[in-house]
Parts: sequence; structure tokens; C-alpha cells
Amino acid sequence: MMVKEELRKLGLHFVLVDLGEVEVMEDLTSEQWEILRTNLALIGLELIDDKRSILIQRIKNVVIEMVHHADEMPNTNFSNYLSSKLHHDYTYMANLFSEVQGTTIEQFIISHKIERIKELIIYDELNITEIAYKMNYSSVAHLSTQFKKMTGLSPSHFKQLKVKRRRPLEEL
Repeated sequence: MMVKEELRKLGLHFVLVDLGEVEVMEDLTSEQWEILRTNLALIGLELIDDKRSILIQRIKNVVIEMVHHADEMPNTNFSNYLSSKLHHDYTYMANLFSEVQGTTIEQFIISHKIERIKELIIYDELNITEIAYKMNYSSVAHLSTQFKKMTGLSPSHFKQLKVKRRRPLEEL
């Protein structure tokens, strides 16, 4: 809503305002770019106009949407899912992401899945088997192995500790 308001202030007509993405009907002048960049920065948002940075942000958005906001993880290979969602070759996206972020898309996904699993454990509404199914793990053992590798704790030990060891998404 705040982005829409800033666009309106500049007299711009938007076609799309979505998580991390804005499409306007007009071509922006350099002055409009700077005003928009400054106004967005004042509200804690960053204007990204580099195509590579935009694609990386879109990759992150798809991962976050899939892991944290979808009812169920897709039952397809994530590389195929990402390619179809973003209409880019997965190898290109994976290489770009690794080069710029210093980590792989796979590690980024695993980090987010582990944070989501921590959240689900803390909520205490699902057991580990149900969490493994919801997060599309092949087995509880696979989830437990990955969880322990990332956190140093088994899921059951994490649950017993009742320590909220979740990190903000921005830190992942």
C-alpha cells in the first residue's frame, strides 16, 4: 500500500504492485527515479532496477512464498518449479544466485525450510511426521538429519528445549 501511495504521489499509473515487483505504465524520468528511490528508502524499501538483482529478488520471493505461505510445498522438483514460475533456465538462475549471494538456491531453500520447521515445532499443532509431510520431506529421518545438520539439535530436542531459536527471514 505504501508503494502504491508513493507511485500515486508521482502521478504514475501502476499495472502491478506485488511482493518485490512493480510495473508502471509510464517511462520514468531520471528525476522520478530519484524521487521514488528516496521516498521508498524513507519507508525502509529499496528500489532495484538491475535485472540480475531483480531476478535474485524474485527467486527469493518464490522460495519464501512456497516455504512460509503456501499450505503445502509443491510435489515437483524445485528446479522445475522455479523455472516454470520465473520463466528462466534453472542453471542460469542457480549460477547467478550463487555468484551474487554466495550460497546456492538449494541452501537458501533449506535454511528457510528449517526456520519454517522451527516455527511449526514451536506452534506445537503438528507432530514431526505431519511436519515432514507438510514440508515435502521423503521421511521423518530425512527431515531430522537436515534439521540436526543445520541447527545442531534434533527436532525432538529442539521441541523439549522450548527455545525459540528462529532467525528473522532477513538474516537468512
